[in-house]
Amino acid sequence: MVAYSFRPNFVDMILAGLEPGEELPGMKRQTIRAHRFRGRHARPGEAIQLYAGMRTKHCRLLGVAECTSVERVLLRLDAPGGVTIHGGDAPTVRRIGADEPELLDQFAQRDGFPRGWAELLEFWAREHPDTGHFAGVLIRWRPTS
Repeated sequence: MVAYSFRPNFVDMILAGLEPGEELPGMKRQTIRAHRFRGRHARPGEAIQLYAGMRTKHCRLLGVAECTSVERVLLRLDAPGGVTIHGGDAPTVRRIGADEPELLDQFAQRDGFPRGWAELLEFWAREHPDTGHFAGVLIRWRPTS
């Protein structure tokens, strides 16, 4: 089983997202991660463990969920910005550009940034300065109960 650790500011949204039912605003059911050089990411259908503070004395299991998809993602963090998602094993590509600000906001909100795309950009600028883009994977899950 693959495990993912999250920062404290995402905990309440993850716990809300672990509740059964349809996804609602304020729920986090996805994460953006770098490609792994050791180990692997979850696979669709596989159980994943969601933690806060993993590898610290404050480690806390938030819950277990089922991975629903793993897609390659490219975040363009400089102007005009945008997201490109390559669908799992399918050759589909979804691009969300600056001309679709409401979709960029929805994408960011699903990832745990309530104020939307601008908040996601602030986070990336603070955590990864001098990065104009990020290539990794977008992992989505659903509650198991």
